[in-house]
Amino acid sequence: MAGESAKARRERAAEIALRLREAYPGTAAELCALVHDGPYQLLVATILSAQCTDERVNMVTPALFRRYPDARALAAARLEDVEELIRSTGFFRAKSRHLLAMASAITERFDGEVPESMEELVALPGVGRKTANVVRSVALGLPGLPVDTHVLRLSRRLALSSSADPVKAEADLCSLLPEAEWGAVSLRLILHGRKVCVARRPRCEDCVLASVCPSAGIGELRARRSAG
Repeated sequence: MAGESAKARRERAAEIALRLREAYPGTAAELCALVHDGPYQLLVATILSAQCTDERVNMVTPALFRRYPDARALAAARLEDVEELIRSTGFFRAKSRHLLAMASAITERFDGEVPESMEELVALPGVGRKTANVVRSVALGLPGLPVDTHVLRLSRRLALSSSADPVKAEADLCSLLPEAEWGAVSLRLILHGRKVCVARRPRCEDCVLASVCPSAGIGELRARRSAG
């Protein structure tokens, strides 16, 4: 909020995190909608989730993981076979190339095991900070705060960050919250952004954060503008 001190902002961020925890209970692993078993599967699923729903990814990955149960198996796959398996996720040609290159890098550089550090993860083909943070926070139990379009939108509406840059927004959010909460807070913001604080007409009247949100009421304002 305007003129808000750093201490006041941290206190408000803590209150937001508390209310979201009550509305969407569970750990980061429990809140993650991508069905997976371990870091390799989550890494693959997260790459597939770009421009695709989690539900669609979960329909595709069982057959993919049966055929390619680890990075070594995926690295040895034929590109055409992977393309056919993931076709329905969209952008399947680019995703297939990324998956094979990622699996080859893990096999060659890390003996088939998904690395843990941010630096090593983002050096993998097709892996950016968001994907790396998902793997770290959900599958590895390490600090990580993924910033997607929902997290970016809500962090600005809640005045927790003023940046439209995901990397800067991540740094702002991380500075306000304990690192043990980063992954779960991100997933709760995503859930809240999908269910309540939607992009076009946020349902402010149903929002548990309304009393601490400087953007409260924009949903009703936009509805009136559309009606008029």
